Amino acid sequence: MNLNALRALFDDYHVVLEPDRDVPEWWAGAPSVCRDANGAFWMACRMREGDSPRGLRGYEIRILRSENGTSFEHVHSIPREQVPIPGFERPAILCSRDTGSFSLFGCGPWDGGPWSILRFDDASDPTRFVPSTCRPVIQPAPPPEDPRANHVTGFKDPFIFVSGGVWHCLTIGVFRAERTYHLTSPDGWNWAMTSPDPVFDLGGWHSFCTRPAAVLPMAIGHLMVYEGANPAWYDPVYNIATGLAWTADFASFTDLTPDGPILTSTTPGAYMTWRYSHWMWADGALFVYAEVARPNATNEIRAWRLPLQF
Repeated sequence: MNLNALRALFDDYHVVLEPDRDVPEWWAGAPSVCRDANGAFWMACRMREGDSPRGLRGYEIRILRSENGTSFEHVHSIPREQVPIPGFERPAILCSRDTGSFSLFGCGPWDGGPWSILRFDDASDPTRFVPSTCRPVIQPAPPPEDPRANHVTGFKDPFIFVSGGVWHCLTIGVFRAERTYHLTSPDGWNWAMTSPDPVFDLGGWHSFCTRPAAVLPMAIGHLMVYEGANPAWYDPVYNIATGLAWTADFASFTDLTPDGPILTSTTPGAYMTWRYSHWMWADGALFVYAEVARPNATNEIRAWRLPLQF
């Protein structure tokens, strides 16, 4: 893979969704995309305001629909007050190949407790997801007696997919820092960690946090798109860039971009953020969606249709 050539393909983009207000700290982002049996693209994303305490600013999961994968229309909203929850982060939307039904996951601090992965009741159409059906499906275990033991205190921002009849979730697990964990499930409701340890950890330029973004099936193995930050960067909690890794089994990963990120915003201000990306094959092309920083500390969702195969 020629990483420089890949990077150059992201210079041109289509804006899918801007924040509801064009003022700092208001963001449209965290896209998750699936495609139905008729070829329509469906996006679930997180809308964020800039006034609440950090970590509690995601005020809505917004559902969008598209015929071509780049131009989307707003078709449904799930406000945080209707769940209720103090704030959302990244959702995940899937469409079942077998039944055609849709599944929607979210994440946030549940019932006054830690960050958890949530699921809504499935729907025949994404415009019919019901906020009140939301409930946790992945939560951290109670703290161990030994405070030095490896213990994840929260889960957030899942990337969920089904392969070979098994549901997979690559997610941020908070263990003193944001790290990458892998869980599996037979049905998307009952989940188990494949290891108590991160499957892809801190290191190199992503030593402040290392987070999963997306998984892309390849001819051999899978490409994992990951994101991270460096403690030397300005506000590394939100100043996040993107790298690539490869895996044959999801138990171990080879970092393909160990010396620096492959993707950062082409319109940076104080932030160079390029994160929460979703990559998918469709119609002989690679479709990519990401939350990207604009010069005034707002973020928007951008889309790329790249005519290539790895």
